[in-house]
Amino acid sequence: MPTAISAERAGGPEVLRPITVDRPSPTGSQVLVKVAAVGVNFIETYQRAGIYAVDYPFIPGGEAAGEVLEVGPEAQGFSPGDRVAFAEGSRSYAEYTLVDADKALPVPDGVDLETAAALPLQGMTAHYLVNSTYPVQAGETVLTHAGAGGTGLLLTQLLKAKGARVITTVSTDEKEALAREAGADVVLRYEGFPEQVRELTDGKGVDVVYDGVGKATFDGSLESLRVRGMLVLFGAASGPVPDFNLQRLNSSGSLYVTRPSLAFYLRSAEERRWRSGEVFGAVADGSLTVRIGARYPLAEAAQAHGDLQARRTTGKILLVP
Repeated sequence: MPTAISAERAGGPEVLRPITVDRPSPTGSQVLVKVAAVGVNFIETYQRAGIYAVDYPFIPGGEAAGEVLEVGPEAQGFSPGDRVAFAEGSRSYAEYTLVDADKALPVPDGVDLETAAALPLQGMTAHYLVNSTYPVQAGETVLTHAGAGGTGLLLTQLLKAKGARVITTVSTDEKEALAREAGADVVLRYEGFPEQVRELTDGKGVDVVYDGVGKATFDGSLESLRVRGMLVLFGAASGPVPDFNLQRLNSSGSLYVTRPSLAFYLRSAEERRWRSGEVFGAVADGSLTVRIGARYPLAEAAQAHGDLQARRTTGKILLVP
């Protein structure tokens, strides 16, 4: 019987264990996908730990790529044999999974399925950040955090394609090398980064900060902004940001803070196809590189979660059934 990974209760990575499940069958507008690779994301560690409410037992996973095996009676646009990826699925830590056809993304020729599994969530996140939340213009200076992470590496490449100056933060020399390879102009360590950003911008600060780290970097991110600059808080890898006094935005220079998430930037089939089409197209034509930092057998999902949370990984990490 097929295998999936389940958390029977909230807890640490050790609660993730292989189980056997029935092969699902598509209904309505669903398609059945034979999973080639699964993208591992921080949100799944929060769900597993009980930080985000889910029902247990819980099979994690919203991102994967694979081959369509069956289509439901109302599914349109796909046939058995098509290659698809998705970022808005569920229960994808498995050999087989179901996804709504309108949320399945065609994988173009020239993009292998492991790369396709590594791209949808972080690729479309980077796309909406630089094109929609704060549309970056050529010549602007941008600060990003976790520059060697999956999203960070994609963000840097998209920002450089727009003509921005990119300052990023990392924790090690190895990660610095990866960030520079992606095109970062300046790579800093986390300690003292606001003061260094001020020095690098002649005291003015950056136009925008893209912060997926959260609690550990939030204050420094605010301190790094120019007058009327924007802090885009799109994640919380170090934990959620505590409540803060909005008066700080006034006294620091009429700053803006926003907390976007991908779901609100995939509001229609057209928007979904625009974002996925551009990022998949960029990979296919060689202008965007996806770094897969580690691959784990599906049964080693617990190890993958532990390594991700300990920041022992770079780029994207995958589970491979």
